[in-house]
Amino acid sequence: MTSSDHSIVVSDVSKCFPIYDRPFHRLLQMVYRRRRTFSREFWALRDISFSVERGETVGIVGRNGSGKSTLLQMICGTLATTTGNIEVKGRIGALLELGSGFNPEFTGRENVYMSAAVLGLSREETEHRFDDIVAFADIAKFIDQPVKTYSSGMALRLAFAVQSQIDPDVLIVDEALAVGDARFQAKCFDRLKRLKENGTSILLVTHSSDQIVNHCSRAVLLDSGQLVMQGEPRDVVNKYMDLLFGGDRRAAEETAPELIVSGTTEHGMDHHPLSLSQDVFSNKAGYNHHEYRWGDGAASILDFSLRADGHEPHIIISGQAIHLSASVRFNRTVVRPIFGITIKTREGVTVAGTNSELLSDEVHTHGIGDGGSGVVVHLKFRCALATGDYFISLGVASRTEETIVPHDRRYDAVHFTVAPTNTFYGLADLDLRMDISEAAKRI
Repeated sequence: MTSSDHSIVVSDVSKCFPIYDRPFHRLLQMVYRRRRTFSREFWALRDISFSVERGETVGIVGRNGSGKSTLLQMICGTLATTTGNIEVKGRIGALLELGSGFNPEFTGRENVYMSAAVLGLSREETEHRFDDIVAFADIAKFIDQPVKTYSSGMALRLAFAVQSQIDPDVLIVDEALAVGDARFQAKCFDRLKRLKENGTSILLVTHSSDQIVNHCSRAVLLDSGQLVMQGEPRDVVNKYMDLLFGGDRRAAEETAPELIVSGTTEHGMDHHPLSLSQDVFSNKAGYNHHEYRWGDGAASILDFSLRADGHEPHIIISGQAIHLSASVRFNRTVVRPIFGITIKTREGVTVAGTNSELLSDEVHTHGIGDGGSGVVVHLKFRCALATGDYFISLGVASRTEETIVPHDRRYDAVHFTVAPTNTFYGLADLDLRMDISEAAKRI
């Protein structure tokens, strides 16, 4: 792959900002210049290198403060590098901030022409594309009103419409789609797909792991200003989750007592013993060896059983009743544990998910979660899914005043296959019914 095949090449890039403890130190620095230093260095980025091929969509993930926005500003040319080099080929379109570049006093129409001119379009080109821009933004009634009267969603739609309609060689989207509704996001990603097919390189920055997996061909993970990993989106997202929620599992599990508890028979559930002393999860049929696991180790998901209509299935028939049980051992005291499940397609699309907190009227977890204790969680659902491969993620967490604390999450841990069906198409069977009645003849 030659450099001519790349739209963006980032080579050993670092960025250092001077930090002044007091405002007047900045003035003193201007007076003394390099003869004396009144600031300390903050390296927002250190030795970052990666490239983006023409027509490739690359996701960038990382915790707040990891350097994502700084990197994008340097790629766009609004911020200079301290060391290293960035090469960008072609016209750049960027949504770095909501409605960035808009004058709030100007009307939507005036801002369209102004933004298009900044992006290199002539007035004639803008006029040719104006109707498409307004139609995409869906704000025709307000196009001649000042942008300061727009809602955040209206400003976002107009900004995205302008940037995407110019057919840029490189399009950078930094969390801009996070404030859009589902309908607008679907429209945006459809537009991004067409831009990609036409050769546009896209950098997508988002905290949504689903968006990274579904829409990116590659991903880059930044943490504390350093490039931690780049590669397959799912692998990078898993590592990102590990950075967010990971912990030392081994230290917690070494102190756990030996304990065997069988599944309960409440609510008509079948009796299937599950281990609460040994992690035998990987020994069970349906285990996905490519699972990703993270958490602080206060709890451990050790075993599971997946049964369809009372039997362990090789292939599940759409519509069958599924009974999934999982054993959980608490290595430390966990206050009001939350048990969760997510089912995704092979492509990473979430088709269903819930947890004991959302089902609080049905599931009671008071009094459980003491260190050394264990429980068996039972889940029942009808497999109303279309033909294909699916993955189940299981998790145990608890809530603090500020956030959710994951104790053990087994991402894509269980795999199952749904047999071909010819009664519906799409992702799920909504149990639709159709009735056709003959209309009465007019006399």
